[in-house]
Amino acid sequence: MNHDHKIKSGWSFTGNNGDFRLEQPDRSSFLYFPLVNEGGMMSSVSPKLHGQVTSGHNTFLTPPLSVEDLHNSRASRNFWVYIEGQGAWSATGDSARQNAAVYGEGADESLLEAGLLWHKVTRGNKELGVGAQITSFVPCGNDKVELMKVVLTNSGTKELTLTPTAAIPLYARSADDLRDHRHVTSLLNRTYTSAYGVEVQPALSFDERGHRVNHTSYGVFGAAEGGAQPVGFFPVQEEFIGEGGSLDWPEAVVRNLAPEIGEGGGIHKEGYEALGGLRFAEITLAPGQSHSYVVVLAIENDRIGVPALMAKYGSTAAFDALLEENKTFWAEKVNTVEFHTGDHAADEWMKWVTLQPVLRRLYGNSFLPYHDYGRGGRGWRDLWQDCLALLIMEPADVRSLLLNNYAGVRIDGSNATIIGQQPGEFIADRNNIPRVWMDHGAWPFLTTMLYLDQSGDLDFLLQEQSYFRDSFMSRCKERDTSWEPGAGSSLRTAAGEVYTGTILEHILLQNLVPFFNVGEHNNILLEGADWNDGLDMAAQRGESVTFTAFYASNLLDLSRLLITLKERTGGDTLELAEEMKLLLDSLGESIDYESIPAKHGLLDRYYAAAPNKVSGIRTQLKLEQVAADLARKAEWIFDHLRRNEWVASGHGDGWFNGYYNNDGERVEGEFAEGTRMTLTGQVFPLLGHAAAPEQIASIVSAVERNLFDDKIGYRLNSNFGGIQQNLGRAFGFAFGHKENGAMFSHMTVMYGNALYKRGFVKEGRKVLDSLYSLSADFEVSRMYPGIPEYINEQGRGMYTYLTGSASWMLLTMVTEVFGVKGKLGDLLLQPKLVKEQFDAEGRASIKTIFAGRELKVVYTASGSAEYGEYQIHAVKLNGAEVTLQRVSEGVVISRSLLIALPEGQVHLLEVELA
Repeated sequence: MNHDHKIKSGWSFTGNNGDFRLEQPDRSSFLYFPLVNEGGMMSSVSPKLHGQVTSGHNTFLTPPLSVEDLHNSRASRNFWVYIEGQGAWSATGDSARQNAAVYGEGADESLLEAGLLWHKVTRGNKELGVGAQITSFVPCGNDKVELMKVVLTNSGTKELTLTPTAAIPLYARSADDLRDHRHVTSLLNRTYTSAYGVEVQPALSFDERGHRVNHTSYGVFGAAEGGAQPVGFFPVQEEFIGEGGSLDWPEAVVRNLAPEIGEGGGIHKEGYEALGGLRFAEITLAPGQSHSYVVVLAIENDRIGVPALMAKYGSTAAFDALLEENKTFWAEKVNTVEFHTGDHAADEWMKWVTLQPVLRRLYGNSFLPYHDYGRGGRGWRDLWQDCLALLIMEPADVRSLLLNNYAGVRIDGSNATIIGQQPGEFIADRNNIPRVWMDHGAWPFLTTMLYLDQSGDLDFLLQEQSYFRDSFMSRCKERDTSWEPGAGSSLRTAAGEVYTGTILEHILLQNLVPFFNVGEHNNILLEGADWNDGLDMAAQRGESVTFTAFYASNLLDLSRLLITLKERTGGDTLELAEEMKLLLDSLGESIDYESIPAKHGLLDRYYAAAPNKVSGIRTQLKLEQVAADLARKAEWIFDHLRRNEWVASGHGDGWFNGYYNNDGERVEGEFAEGTRMTLTGQVFPLLGHAAAPEQIASIVSAVERNLFDDKIGYRLNSNFGGIQQNLGRAFGFAFGHKENGAMFSHMTVMYGNALYKRGFVKEGRKVLDSLYSLSADFEVSRMYPGIPEYINEQGRGMYTYLTGSASWMLLTMVTEVFGVKGKLGDLLLQPKLVKEQFDAEGRASIKTIFAGRELKVVYTASGSAEYGEYQIHAVKLNGAEVTLQRVSEGVVISRSLLIALPEGQVHLLEVELA
């Protein structure tokens, strides 16, 4: 194995299920791997078995950590071996001696192997003649358990006598206690030992607002090969490490001290930092001989039933069986969608991208080392963007999720920002921190439209749902002093009844209110921020041109959807809350959209008409008239943006200005001090209808010149210089990091998606390929397979695993690249594959779910494989020729043909391209 500090090669895939290997993984900093289950156990593990184990913000088994702690903290899931005549050696590589030797000739050799979702590190030291293999995973199911199997091997030529000790710190409390009363909360610890290990159940949950009796227990238990129990314990951390010792050089191991042995196995300690310290019996291994141990880390809602726990998890046979079950579980989840192209490594990489939206659903935005913030919840935007991937991977669950999510919409077009644990649970903000993200209203329709295209379920639009209510009104500009928490969080009528409106009503409200909520340049106000949370210092005069374009596209698509609704259902009226008729001004007294005071005046009248309650009276409106009103608004915005927000460049191309700052100044353009440009400002005009066809090539040219960097890809923005206190905190970050000029994956993928949508396929392919190439170049990115949140100035992948960009990448690959998409329930095939994506036989395929059926779509290029030179020539379904229904976009296959197919098997669609 390579002992140079600079790694010459990265990870490589070893099969067809996302498995990969990496030599000397501990020579790269900041690496961590997720281990999780549906039951709420959330772990992370580094090559040296650092990381954290938790089931929530208030229930950490190990100490909470940030990414810097992976290499700075001495607390880890350590497994020690005292070698007779040689001294202490850590099977995880985490000892003071091994860390000190990392750059020298005596360094351990190590190999990481990992897959969906299991992690194995093999480590050896030739000088000592000892090796260890540690496999870790969280079993699928509902138990909050993490398992480790440690196999010790005599790799030398002489007999070895070993004394093994597992040593895992038991933090056993809330992350809030890490700095706030760390020592005081240790005084609450009640630590017990039993036959198999150490358990901690703190007496109280410590909280200045009211201390509560704690029931949660945390434990570390273990058994040697054959079920042998530990021979003793080290339940107290300070006694284990000794005076002057440390977790990476503990006296109990270094001096091979005897453990505590309680009467009948039971030791009871109170008021100390606890340790899952398990001493196993001394063993002697002949050359080539191995001995194994299983270690169980568990969190339970009450005292742990240790005998039952160990019967289920505490043997090597159980471990091996559960590991195989776990591999199958995750493979089935990820392999719902599979890609086959001419690049096997890229196809395997996509398995990890496909997993990422599931990880985001399970972890929220917290509980991994880079994601050291929040309490595990998801934001409003996450609810909708995570559904994009679910629509492809787990479509059966999405309808109810979407319906529940709409309960978070307020009658003023804004929405709840505190989201509960249960679907559809939204919580009133009692912290007096009112904030509105102006983009929040735009996302639900995008996700819902994808659902309608995939399902054809237009009835969903007419489903009824309640509205959210708390003390904030008029988009958080006013307070409803009459509201009290006891009144509940549902909007009520004047008569006190809970008001419900159709999903269509919710969508219209979210997109109509912002139309009138404009700044001095007649673009929608930025308010607290838009998609870029870092643009949070322009709430008074800031405007988001980019999301003005998004809302306009929504209005036009809604207009077209209403016409389709009329055609499909035969109905010609729409029922809305009577107050909403004000927002459809062209149905009454049309206002001049050029007049900002007129828009403000109308919005004020609407707020006065629906002041955190509604009359409950509904009005019947003609679908065609509502559609015409929406189209009028959309076309006005498009014209306004093209006339007023286009930045003509001295290079002969141009782009859209994306923002105005809090001084009312245009943000983007070519200035004396340099060019200022944002990628976001281009993505949303391109994704929808705002960018005219003749403007697209200009935008692409400007993006390539001003934002593309070979080293890190497509930057989120050019260097604005200075901290921009009139725009947002993002510019306080160093340029090239996070929201200030890094390659922010989410916007890069959306840019690629937009280019594909607008027919710029080669350009879109370059964008997506840049993200893959940068992420997969381990020597630079230093990350495991998948998409990072962003790539920094050095090219390092940052904030791995939990990013909405994975949903967009999956969506783009399925619906745009492979062109397997819905058209109001029917299947539309519109491939945009380029030559290098076909294999040596001229084939590219995708397996996915549509209309509740598993489909394998195989494209075969019988002539040219270059995009633009082929079209769909013929289609066979399970060997039978399909009569083609050609449309401008491609070929449509009727939903009725697909739902007639039997369930529970994969159906083959062979598509000949010529």
